[in-house]
Amino acid sequence: MCTNSLGQPVGPIVTNWTEPSHPTALELDGQYCKLEKLNPHCHAQDLFNANSESKEGENWTYLPYGPFAKFESYQRWVEEMVAKTDPLFYAVIDKKTQKALGVASYLRISPVAGSIEVGHINFSPALQKTIIATEAMYLMMRYIFVELGYRRYEWKCNALNEGSKEAAKRLGFSYEGTFRQAGIVKGRNRDTAWFSILDTEWPVMEQAFSRWLALDNFTGDGNQITSLSDIRNKIKQEQAA
Repeated sequence: MCTNSLGQPVGPIVTNWTEPSHPTALELDGQYCKLEKLNPHCHAQDLFNANSESKEGENWTYLPYGPFAKFESYQRWVEEMVAKTDPLFYAVIDKKTQKALGVASYLRISPVAGSIEVGHINFSPALQKTIIATEAMYLMMRYIFVELGYRRYEWKCNALNEGSKEAAKRLGFSYEGTFRQAGIVKGRNRDTAWFSILDTEWPVMEQAFSRWLALDNFTGDGNQITSLSDIRNKIKQEQAA
């Protein structure tokens, strides 16, 4: 434990770190997908069509906006979002079809603290629980940690959103606690669950994603052979041996 001249416990001095820049990438490219900065003219129609497969609007339950019954209202929402730099939205593009199937954003961007959040994640039914969905999250993490040098990557969600919490854990985020009565969304109370990944944890995460995304980790019909969590745990065990 570090102490100051008064004998009080203090945090360790941060060395070999430079304040990162605001994310500006127009595209993040992967094996199965690419992320393009959200554009109402290029992506809105594809996204509206993909989201329309969520017949009951369940994709929108925990988001502060939507569902959108008409394309025009969704396009207006996209236009409003792309005018912002925080949140900074990306569309997830399936490389095989070249169709946009979902969105995710960087938000609460704080270069001075080296902290950034991923959120506003809305994956259409065609994107959910796919290789592309996982790779998209990996690409966003890699850009932040490797290219920009952030120290902390956050995931926050409605504490009642079990799907989002399980996704965070699967991707390697650590649960940090729940902020009670953190907000009001669509007239209802929201308790917010917090998760994070630190830069010191990223090397293990990156190895795990690389092994999971490898072609030999999937059967001919696209089913995973070893889960991301199992791969991550194995890498930790290898490093501890």
